[in-house]
Amino acid sequence: MTSTLPPGTARDVRRDELAAFLRNRRERITPEEVGLPPGGRRRTPGLRREEVAQLAGVGVTWYTWLEQGRDIQASDQVLQAVADTLRLDPHERAHMFTLAGSPRPVAASECDALSPQMHVIMRHIEPLPAAVLNSRMDILAANRSYTWLFDLDQIPFEDRNTLLLAFTYPAWRARLVDRADSLPRIVAQFRASMVEHMSDNRWKCLVSRMREESPEFEALWVRHDVRWIENLTKRFDHPEAGRLEFHYTNLWFGPRSETRLTTYTPAGDDTWAKLRDQFPTP
Repeated sequence: MTSTLPPGTARDVRRDELAAFLRNRRERITPEEVGLPPGGRRRTPGLRREEVAQLAGVGVTWYTWLEQGRDIQASDQVLQAVADTLRLDPHERAHMFTLAGSPRPVAASECDALSPQMHVIMRHIEPLPAAVLNSRMDILAANRSYTWLFDLDQIPFEDRNTLLLAFTYPAWRARLVDRADSLPRIVAQFRASMVEHMSDNRWKCLVSRMREESPEFEALWVRHDVRWIENLTKRFDHPEAGRLEFHYTNLWFGPRSETRLTTYTPAGDDTWAKLRDQFPTP
């Protein structure tokens, strides 16, 4: 396969990003989750490189080079096998294919996670900010208004999680006017959602990272508070637009779905005016 990555620095950055992404996802999966014995004491969490290679049906040396960020090329079939082994969701698969320089269209992969109709809805709902989130609070997709509201383009793909951002990203935190109320609530909501995923290593790894990086999160986590997700009002301090106030609404995709569309409706004329200035209608 001929790589489509641009030459030079951009190519090197993408290889490094791919290497870090693969290592991160490998460390989130336990041997038991893929039917392997624990294998005694392990120096690092998750699967070993040779185990990923074995399960994906690829050479150990080749996979090691891929995870080391070396300049190698892979077919879509091989990348798909690695994605299956690492249990990547559709959004993560699209991200991995892009980093690997695959010609496979990202939009086609994203459609597995979000229907084409949902993408149309999110575009046409502008200027209202809107995003699709899963139960782990990962941001799966966002429209232009939401991206502008939170400066989402500046956030690496792997960190696009509202829990992580609220506690570890100063720029994101600075926009939250009512942090004293919103931060305890988001931790309680996350804990309530996690009850259905207690054995999922992706959830456990996120909690471990949060407890290590944020003493504030740790203090709230040990309180064991739980809350359901609610439709409330949020205020933001935007660096360009100033104070913004929204009523936000959560719409789940189905009776048993854990994926939801969250929309932000201006709570007053001032916020409406600022949004329309930023995203004028044709």
